[in-house]
Amino acid sequence: MTIPDSQFPIPGELSFSFELFPPRTPVGWQKLPTLIDELAAVRPSFFSVTYGAGGSDQDGTAEVVRQVVEQTGIEAAPHLTCVGSTRARIAELLSTYRAAGVRRIVTLRGDLPATSLSNAAPGELRFANELVAFIREQHGDHFALEVAAYPETHPQAASPDADFQRFVQKVQAGASGAVTQYFYNADAYFDFVDRCTAAKLAIPVVPGIMPIVNTAQLLRFSAACGAEVPRWVRLRLEAYGDDKQSVQAFGLDVVTRLCETLMKGGAPGLHFYTLNQAEPTLKLWRNLGLPSR
Repeated sequence: MTIPDSQFPIPGELSFSFELFPPRTPVGWQKLPTLIDELAAVRPSFFSVTYGAGGSDQDGTAEVVRQVVEQTGIEAAPHLTCVGSTRARIAELLSTYRAAGVRRIVTLRGDLPATSLSNAAPGELRFANELVAFIREQHGDHFALEVAAYPETHPQAASPDADFQRFVQKVQAGASGAVTQYFYNADAYFDFVDRCTAAKLAIPVVPGIMPIVNTAQLLRFSAACGAEVPRWVRLRLEAYGDDKQSVQAFGLDVVTRLCETLMKGGAPGLHFYTLNQAEPTLKLWRNLGLPSR
């Protein structure tokens, strides 16, 4: 594995994007316009909008997409999953998004039910590559299709090789680009990119970046999604206990250095998991000296 010793690419050629989720409470919805304005002030390449907790809020996704576009004029990409859905329902959503001017979609399998005994999603389309292929059949190249990548391997994958083959299938089905699960080990990302190069996969793979703001939350999320928190980082965070200021200062330093390593190594951008909080991501943005567009 080699890490290119390159300078930062020209900022205008990079993709910097923010992920939002539909608020879970009325107060969250009241705060959403301010959150959008604060993040939009640095003019990211686009916003992505998840289905919310457990992938259960399609109407909320569409509403956040609408608010982002109407408030800011910045592109918003809804997440679209196939778990538990039908071709007819997915076709309906695609037509709605196309009519609303959406040009980018994050295409995912979605979370499996806790009782599932297989990696295939219940529904007419079982895997993300089948969803990508279906969208291409229905709409050609109208949508840019982002897919998920897992440098540290999906927690439900049978093996790293099996997981990578799933990624290959998504690219072969017509994916335009990929966004990774968050990680704190840059070597895992560079190794994944090396594997993509060896497999002659030509799409950009943008690292997903998770700010560190709360130790318990980070460890809980990471256990669920298979992201490794390096032992030395975990021990330092746990040593700070309830000292929120120290946790966030240390976390900012760790993630800033991670982003710098990724960018110097040729990453085509950064995708920030904001957790619907503006300041942790904007602090990273300022630390990295990223430009407002």
